[in-house]
Amino acid sequence: MEHALESPVIVEFPLRGENWMAVTTPAHRVPSHGTDMLGQRYAYDFLIVDRRKGVHFHPASSLRGELVGGRTRESYAWGATIHAPFDAEVVRAVDGMPERGWIHPARELANMIKNAVTFSPEKLPSILGNHVILRAGDVYAALVHMAPGTVAVADGQRVRVGDVLGRVGHTGNSTSPHLHFQLMDSADPMTAQGIACAFRAYEVERDGEWVRVENGIPGRRERIRSV
Repeated sequence: MEHALESPVIVEFPLRGENWMAVTTPAHRVPSHGTDMLGQRYAYDFLIVDRRKGVHFHPASSLRGELVGGRTRESYAWGATIHAPFDAEVVRAVDGMPERGWIHPARELANMIKNAVTFSPEKLPSILGNHVILRAGDVYAALVHMAPGTVAVADGQRVRVGDVLGRVGHTGNSTSPHLHFQLMDSADPMTAQGIACAFRAYEVERDGEWVRVENGIPGRRERIRSV
């Protein structure tokens, strides 16, 4: 079921290029991740896919991907730049957490389930991985799972919309290289409530043509690109 969110905060799309796909989006369900914990009620997960039917985020065949997996750095989204969605202050910038060099779907899923079952506040850093949290007034943005060594900002720094914050990676509670993006009402995910969010402008592929969308909420598995 597609959801229309009431009065979402409008921000700029934080990624560049095309063939991005929102595999988790509040357009599909709310809470988008199945829980309100950690301010995730309206969160998105974005990854890059190829032209094959379905969700292929890595050049490996479906069978090889399921049985063997593939190298993290061969995933299409890995290393893509992540940009500030609005003018803001950097509240928190965390780097240095290691990245898993190989993606194996069964292992990644098992790890995600284990983290959910055994979650405690002490485990929050291992859930978020390398990440940046921004503040603009009463709105906070979390951009999560960045590649190690790529976080390009520091605590207290001022950024302008479009500035590079880091690069897409596979750290924390991630099943593949992707950007987890959410707005919330606090810098602390442990107490934050999610805030609905839409993107000022992007394009979506429909019947082989790119169509501009303004103030939109990407649908689940739509192919989108930045403008």
